[in-house]
Amino acid sequence: MKKLTEVFWITLAITIAASVWGIFAPGNFEATTGTIMSYISSNFGWYYLLIVTFFVVFCIYLIFSPYGKIRLGSAEDRPDYSYPTWFSMLFSAGMGIGLVFYGAASPVSHYINTPPLAEPGTREALRDAMRLSFFHYGVHAWGIYAIVALVLAYFKFRHGKPGLISATLEPIFGDKMYGPWGKAIDVVAVFATIVGVATTLGFGAAQINGGLTYLLQWDESFFLQLIIIAVVTVLFMISAYTGLSKGIKLLSNANMVLAALLFGIMIIVGPTVYIANTFIDSLGAYIQNFAYESLRLAPNSEEERAWVMDWTVFFWAWWIAWAPFVGIFIARVSKGRTIREFLSGVLLIPSLVSFLWFTVFGATGIQTQQNGSEVASLADTQVLFGVFNEFPLGIVMSIIAMLLIGTFFITSADSATFVLGMQTTNGSLNPPKTVKFAWGIAQSTVAAVLLYTGGLQALQNALIIAALPFSVIMLLMVYAFYKAIRADREKIKQDLQK
Repeated sequence: MKKLTEVFWITLAITIAASVWGIFAPGNFEATTGTIMSYISSNFGWYYLLIVTFFVVFCIYLIFSPYGKIRLGSAEDRPDYSYPTWFSMLFSAGMGIGLVFYGAASPVSHYINTPPLAEPGTREALRDAMRLSFFHYGVHAWGIYAIVALVLAYFKFRHGKPGLISATLEPIFGDKMYGPWGKAIDVVAVFATIVGVATTLGFGAAQINGGLTYLLQWDESFFLQLIIIAVVTVLFMISAYTGLSKGIKLLSNANMVLAALLFGIMIIVGPTVYIANTFIDSLGAYIQNFAYESLRLAPNSEEERAWVMDWTVFFWAWWIAWAPFVGIFIARVSKGRTIREFLSGVLLIPSLVSFLWFTVFGATGIQTQQNGSEVASLADTQVLFGVFNEFPLGIVMSIIAMLLIGTFFITSADSATFVLGMQTTNGSLNPPKTVKFAWGIAQSTVAAVLLYTGGLQALQNALIIAALPFSVIMLLMVYAFYKAIRADREKIKQDLQK
């Protein structure tokens, strides 16, 4: 068995301590995390917008620079996975439950309940609803993932470094990354991963519960959500036992099949022409407002600024908290691709799929609301099922949606146990099953604790708090990568000539 590092025991102890705090003093836990989250949102919103925009600009620069020809590996290495399987794996890990959870709920909410500027229910609110959904799930989100994945893959496959966050900072701090400072950085990365994935698992359990409530009139309760988490935990541990090339690969492909099936049915039975028109219009609005939305803070409007904090800053924090998990996983499955191929694929293809998804389900939800069905009055966890209820094959689509949430749930948790295992066994590409099981139990416990202490609001609080320290590490990773790639210039020139 691979040796368990100090990072494993320290992070496990922190996770257990946080769980015990949440279980035995839920009120104090919720109040404390809420206060910290409020402080971060009020004082660091500008910081989140600035660094995420920087990550996107840096990725675009690398795509068009001569460095784009460099392979993540030796000049002879080629990818281990085909394009369809690669896209399925990175998309399932990178979005998954969140896309299903917010696919209809966000556009409908922005249109009726929470428009940033326009009057609710107006044409301007509709356009804002769609372009902002594109914005929150588009290039910025994948730029965050791409940065972490690129830096890890570069140092792992070109320099032979361990697959650890701390190892990527060696060009800056040298051998200090093999001592206490390196361990501290890895602890931050592991704990951010646990919180980020646990939050998503909590959202998934809440939405499955919401679907059962809407369809079967069951109670929406913590007890039922706990049962859902327990069942899914058993399933993803079974998947984890089979390994990366079996369990996660098969589930990722199953996710794409179910998503394509749900997508196709909605296209056929839904307002097809309206969906097509909305997609083109929303894509144009997204491109037109790309720079403005990237840096919008509205310092002279308290209401608009609060909206930016509640939505844009929350989503940037969510993606940053997920970045160590998704980045490490994407790096692991991307060996052999060029930097240009890697960044173009990671930034553009998942973003385009997200845009199509939001258009199909979001635009349909908005038209359903316009036609008199009050889907906007439903809880976020039930909006998607309320939309399905207005169309033929609604029950079929609801069942497929819950299966899709379940498979995304399992894939995300399964991938996370793999990544957490890597990070706590000194970067092993094949971590022991016992370590993966330990982290599977830990992340499911944290998800349950967060739901118990404050529901969805507690999940959001935890995300924003966990993201802040890791965002600083991400900036250091970019600097270390650029320093290393410039130092390797002569060897890179030789590779470019091959």
